[in-house]
Parts: sequence; C-alpha cells; structure tokens
Amino acid sequence: MSDLEHYAALDARLVAAARPIRLLSAASWPASVQNAFLAGADDATPTLPVVEYPRIDLSDTRRELDAIALAADATHPVGDYLRRSAGAYHLAAEIIESLGSPVVGSLSARLYGTPGEPLPGSHWTNVDAAGHFIVLADELDAELDDADSAAVIPAEIARDRMQAAIDAVFDHHRIQVQLDPELVAKAAAGATRVRLRSGSHFSAADVRQLLEHEVLVHSLTAINGREQPHFRSLAQSSPRVTATQEGLATFAEQITGCIDIRRMKRISLRILAIDRAIQGADFVEVYRFFRDAGQSKVDSFASSMRVFRGVPVTGGGAFCKDTVYLHGLLSVHTFFRWALKHRRLNLLRWIFAGKLALHDVLALEPFFEAGWLVPPTYLPHWAERSGNLAGLLAFSLFANRIRLDTLQAEDIVLGV
Repeated sequence: MSDLEHYAALDARLVAAARPIRLLSAASWPASVQNAFLAGADDATPTLPVVEYPRIDLSDTRRELDAIALAADATHPVGDYLRRSAGAYHLAAEIIESLGSPVVGSLSARLYGTPGEPLPGSHWTNVDAAGHFIVLADELDAELDDADSAAVIPAEIARDRMQAAIDAVFDHHRIQVQLDPELVAKAAAGATRVRLRSGSHFSAADVRQLLEHEVLVHSLTAINGREQPHFRSLAQSSPRVTATQEGLATFAEQITGCIDIRRMKRISLRILAIDRAIQGADFVEVYRFFRDAGQSKVDSFASSMRVFRGVPVTGGGAFCKDTVYLHGLLSVHTFFRWALKHRRLNLLRWIFAGKLALHDVLALEPFFEAGWLVPPTYLPHWAERSGNLAGLLAFSLFANRIRLDTLQAEDIVLGV
C-alpha cells in the first residue's frame, strides 16, 4: 500500500471516529432555559440558569483517535494533518465528557485560545482589539444609518430570501433553510441545511451577513470537502480549523461590504465577556454587561449563553470559542496579503476546497498540484474574481504603510 493509500484509509477511520463528537450540539442549551431566565431577568437578584448536560462516554472514540495519530507519520504532510486533527478531536471529546465542570474552561482555552493571547504578528491582544472596535462603534453610533440594521424582517421572509439566494449558487447540491423553535442562536449552518430561530426578526444586513458567513463559507466548504475523492475529513468541522473557518467567514463579510461596525462590536463584546467570565463574572453579570452595551434581552441571553456553554454559570471559566473571530479574521487577512505578495494566489482558491486550517493550505499544496486533492466545486463570488481580490489586497498592502498617527487632517486635504 502506498503512503497516500495508507493515509486515505486512516482518513476514513478519522471520519468514522469523529462522527459522535458534536461539541457545539452537546454544549448547547435548550430554549426552555432561556425562557426561564428571562422571566426573572429584571429581578434584583435573578436566578442563575440551570443547565443539564448529557453524560456521554467517548472513551472508545478517544482510543481510536490515539491509534490513528500513532499510525500517522508526523514528518509526512498528510500524516501531520491527520495527527493534528486526531489530537483536536481527542480534546473536543474530553470537553464533551466533562460538560458542566470547571475543567471545560481550561480545555476550551487549549482548543481555541484565550482573550489575553497576542494577535498574529502583533503585541496587541484579542482584548486590545476588541476594546478598539467597541470604542470606535460607540463613537460613531450617532452617525450611523439605522435603515439597513433595523430588525424588521420576520424569520419566514428571511428564510425565503436566503433560500432563493442559495439555490442560485448551489446548482448541484441542495441546502434547505429551515425555522427551528429550539435554536437559541439566531442561525446555524451545516452542509445540507441552515436553521433560523423561529420568531426572530432579522435586518437586511443580517440576511446578507448570514448568507456570506454561514452559507458561502461554512456550508460551501463542507460541500466542497464532501467532493474530495480521497480525503473526506475535509468536509468535517474539526475543532482545529475553527479559527480559520470563522476568520474566513468574517473576512467574507468584510470584503463583500456586509459587515458593519455594529457587527464588529458584537463580536468584540463576546471576547470581553469571555475575559470577564474567566476573571470570575457569573452568568448574570455577563448578561448585564451585554444589556448595558445596548443588546436586547434575548440577544444578551444568547450572547451570554455562548460564553457559558459547558462551564459552570457561577464564573471563573468560559467556553472560549468566540475568541477566534478577531484572531481568525486577522490571520486570514494576513495570509491573503502574504499570498499576493509572494504570487501564490492559487492558495486563495484551495482554502475553499474543504475545511482547512491556514497551515494545511500550505502543507498540502503539493497534493493539490498532483491532483490527489481536488479544487473546490464552489467558490463564493468574491473569490472567483481573483483579479478584483488581488486589487483590493494590493491596495491594503500599500495603505498599511501609512501611519495615521502621524497625519493631520490638513495633510490629507492638501495632499502633503
């Protein structure tokens, strides 16, 4: 058996082993918890939510993941990919088995990072960046146009609009948009369906953001991964690709003009909330933090729930997944600029060939070139036009050399 046949067989084992590992699903809260909390949220001393997590034994799964990692050669690019992926799934399995205990906070930090970690290529941290966007959003709030951000579109109409847009892109695959009354988040996406929370109202900006972020990145890369003939694990959302996936999806919002400063504020507030929970804030304190920042009761609960998934609601730990958004966005943006500078624009297409980490795109390049890994079946519209993308990135490369802290308004106007 050749090396690639060996690794294809190991990949099939990885896909099977990872099947019961559904971290976000296992850590999610039922809608009844939200209803119970919000009923008394305005009380002087609201009652902390009570969440019961399933007891799941994944010991056999963890042993199989260990065996896969042991059978993969770390010096081979594909073997290294398999070892990294098996290790991430193993960590996710440990989290699922520990849901509700304090150890989940430290395990999730190993998986996703923490708010205090430095951003790529910078001494600034996630907390620093989050604070910057929140201050800027607050300063600009009075000048912003609310017409596009008013949540006036019922979930049923948002569903129909998204379904029409999806059908226009995916001509060989079916993605169905459904309403889900049990969904706490406003939306969630997979390879075959997108769920919207029943009873919710969306803004026009929300609908565009969900399409670009959830469908044209998360769903699209899952479908492309399923079309890989030898490496089907690229269809799966391995925890180790979360930062790249969320960074790519947020970059898609940015480059298509769908993201606004309020969206950046919402992302940033979650990072600060995670930091507060780690420092000891409980669920009620974090909920009030979001309320004080201007979020509705329902959105404040949903945001707080994201912070406390799987961890005790009494504080001292947090589920760190939302840390990856700013980190991932800056990493993806930097990677794209690097690819342009080094004339490697082919990498920008291969990142959509499945659910890959940035490291994987470089490490697996020879296998794309040899045809063992195939190009993406679908691309988002902005990635199809490589010339336009190159133009935007080229401008970004040059514009970043200009230091705004040395400029005065008169210098800009006079061209000095």
